[in-house]
Amino acid sequence: MEVLEAIRARRSVRKFDPDHRMTADEIDTLMQHVILSPTAFNIQNWRFVAVTDPARRTEIRKAAWDQSQVTEASLLLVLCMDLRSWEKSPERYWRNAPAKVSESMIREIRHFYRDDDMLQRDEGMRSCGMAAQTAMLAAKAMGYDSCPMDGFDFKRVGHLIDLPADHRICMMICIGRSMAQAHPRAGQLDLDEVYMQDGFA
Repeated sequence: MEVLEAIRARRSVRKFDPDHRMTADEIDTLMQHVILSPTAFNIQNWRFVAVTDPARRTEIRKAAWDQSQVTEASLLLVLCMDLRSWEKSPERYWRNAPAKVSESMIREIRHFYRDDDMLQRDEGMRSCGMAAQTAMLAAKAMGYDSCPMDGFDFKRVGHLIDLPADHRICMMICIGRSMAQAHPRAGQLDLDEVYMQDGFA
């Protein structure tokens, strides 16, 4: 599917075929594209938890106010951010760059993020947001539908996936074969209401 078509066709759906399963190769293809998403300083601070255990999915569904897509979708991804990825062997992120570039970027990473907890969290949210969109568009291109979710008990889900103390959850995405068409778009704002040139008039 062509990229612009995938953008137009992507919709949030909530009814998935509970009997359908994505193959391991399909999931690998999806995730190999998701990890091409951009991150500042190439710190790749997203972490993806695919929840496959049925009992754990059932518990997450309870923490998501019994929303059926949590257990019926072929793939449940919990998108998390590693708040300290900037200081965890940052040379890994620039290992293929010339030494001078790598050394410079590592200095900049440490200078930029050190002692700024809010920036570390904001950066994680930005990174996960871009990865989420990549995941949903890639899924659509592969013939699947998706549903981004923030309607759940973040603390409870974090406990269920053994979230490390220096990580936070950004959102979840359900991916699978849709059983029903999405509702018509509820009300798209006109472009001239949200798009400005050179600032707010």
